[in-house]
Amino acid sequence: MINARLLAVVCSMLIFSGVAFAFDSGRDGLVSANGQKKVLVVYYSWGGNTRSIARKIHSRVGGDLFEIVPRDPYPEDYTAACDIAKQQKDHNITVPLKSGVDVSKYDVIFVGTPAWWGTMAIPVKSFLEANRKAFRGKTIVPFVTHGGGGKYNIPAEMKRFSTAAELKPEIVIFEGGDSSTDKKISDWLGGIGF
Repeated sequence: MINARLLAVVCSMLIFSGVAFAFDSGRDGLVSANGQKKVLVVYYSWGGNTRSIARKIHSRVGGDLFEIVPRDPYPEDYTAACDIAKQQKDHNITVPLKSGVDVSKYDVIFVGTPAWWGTMAIPVKSFLEANRKAFRGKTIVPFVTHGGGGKYNIPAEMKRFSTAAELKPEIVIFEGGDSSTDKKISDWLGGIGF
């Protein structure tokens, strides 16, 4: 009887320590929260909406979180930032970024952007193009925030600019979300296998 109890306690300890190990590994970028893939959540956010959604996603999937930051920041004034973004879009300009991340060490890359002038934000496009070769064979998972225009053709553009092997279904959030956003994100992640 004592041996059976001891065995049960030891087995329980092994099971729980294994679960804790998988959870911790997901937080440092070794595997996702579900213990299967190396995950990166990367995003650009001008006003904070996309950052908020990126953090919600990251808290559920684990892995690493990386913010795309242009070397020369956009003005804080909304109209001035919009004017610059429009000019960059119209002239197919990419912008230099402050830093990068080694995309090649990840299997699944969540890419977040605000919708600007019917497309992704220029810093996101710049990031995708700069990492074009590193995205080969990877899975890209888009998330888009917008002020009323929706996703446009952003998910397909992300796949094209990145040359990723697979494009998972996106989530599209109005501004920074509302009281239903957490459930919407959880349902979406469940639907794509996270």
